[in-house]
Amino acid sequence: MSDPAHDPTLDPAYRDLAAELALLGRRAVAAGLAVGSGGNLSARLPGRDECLVTAAATWLEDLRAGDFSVVGLDGALRAGRPGPSSEAALHLHAYRARSDVNAVVHLHPPHATLLDALGHDVRRLTLDQAFHVRRIARVGYHPPGTAALAEAAAAALADADVVMLASHGCAVVGGSISTAAKRAIHLEEAAVATYRALLLGDTTTAAPPGYLERVRALEGACPELDRH
Repeated sequence: MSDPAHDPTLDPAYRDLAAELALLGRRAVAAGLAVGSGGNLSARLPGRDECLVTAAATWLEDLRAGDFSVVGLDGALRAGRPGPSSEAALHLHAYRARSDVNAVVHLHPPHATLLDALGHDVRRLTLDQAFHVRRIARVGYHPPGTAALAEAAAAALADADVVMLASHGCAVVGGSISTAAKRAIHLEEAAVATYRALLLGDTTTAAPPGYLERVRALEGACPELDRH
C-alpha cells in the first residue's frame, strides 16, 4: 500500500495529517466502526481555514495517496483529489461552529447506531468511557450529505463532542485526530456495554455521577485534558 505521507501532490503541511487519517481509517474498520465506503474523516491544521477530508467513494481501510481533498471552509476545493466526500458539509460546518476542533470523524458504529435508532441512550458505564465520551447529543433524521444534516449536527456540537445522527452513525470531533479517535472508540465500547446491560434487564447503571462532574469541572481549568 502506498503511504499518503509520501504523496508528492499533497502540500507537505498535510502529509502527516493524511498518514494519521489513513491509520485511523484502518483502525476504525478493524474495530468494526465502518464497513465498505461508509464513513469519512477529516483534519485541519490549527488556525487554517481549510481541511483535509477523505474523497468520495474511498474505503477507510484502504486509504492511499491521492484519496484526500483539501477543501476550504467556504466549500471550495483547493487541492488534492477532486470530489471530496459527499458528507464534506458535515465536516465544514463542524469546523465553522467550533474553532477548537481540528478533527472530525464520521463513522457508523453498529451498537451506538442501533441504540440510538431504538431510542436508548448510550450509557457510560466505566470511568474511561465517562472521561472520553462525556456528553452525547442526538439529532433527528436528515438526508445524508445535505446542508440540513450538517447544520443540525453543528448546532448540537455547541454542547457535546459526540453527536448521534439518526440511523446514520455518529459525528465525533476533537482538538486532534487522536482525541477524536479515542472518543469514537469509547463511544462504541459504551454502546456495547449498554446493549449488554439492557439484555440483562438493567436500564439505569452508569459511571459514578461524581466522576463525570469532576471531569467537567476540570475541563475549563486544563486545556490539555482532552489530549490524554
